[in-house]
Amino acid sequence: MPQPLTQDSFAVLPPEKRPSVRTITVRKVDAAACQISLDIVVHGEHGVAGVWAAKAQPGQVIYLMGPGGAYTPDPAADWHLLAGDESALPAIATALEALPSNAIGKAFIEVAGPDDQIELVAPEGVQVNWIYRGGRADLVGDDRAGDFAPLIEAVTTTLWLPGQVHVFIHGEAQAVMHNLRPFIRKQRGVDAKWASSISGYWRRGRTEETFRQWKKELAEAESASSSA
Repeated sequence: MPQPLTQDSFAVLPPEKRPSVRTITVRKVDAAACQISLDIVVHGEHGVAGVWAAKAQPGQVIYLMGPGGAYTPDPAADWHLLAGDESALPAIATALEALPSNAIGKAFIEVAGPDDQIELVAPEGVQVNWIYRGGRADLVGDDRAGDFAPLIEAVTTTLWLPGQVHVFIHGEAQAVMHNLRPFIRKQRGVDAKWASSISGYWRRGRTEETFRQWKKELAEAESASSSA
């Protein structure tokens, strides 16, 4: 592997020499102990990151790139809206802890069921809502499953608070990019400055590699549509 490993040095590697890559949110950093904490969703024997996390042993070597992303809760906002599924839970948890003690807002977190809830630390003025997914999404194919995510209904029907909102929404791409992002940007009219962190973290039925390609094609289509 090239040293140091960066986005640019990784991009020039031939495809056959590229290792598997997964994007993971850093949950906590302990600079004194030189440690980082990661929360990872495990899918049994499927996938890459979950299997690695279940079998990782002290002393094994991994390569890290990053950090990426630029979202930080803006203290100038009147209130905060955070939403996502398990894939966004570490980021939402970190954001809640970063909010000032007098912050106001709402957080919506979609998980499979009660056993998937975790303890969260949030300001008293931020309402945390746990949403259980159940089996609705399994009644349709992968391409449509995101349209039936209960997270969509929870966000679109919630009472909208007065003032300027700062939005953070991530999760399954169909639910977020085809449903929640248009709702926030168009129906609610939230300016891009306050809604820049709304995107898919994964796509049902796709690996991260094929999801990146899908996301790239979607961005190109949206760009072509806006310039037409």
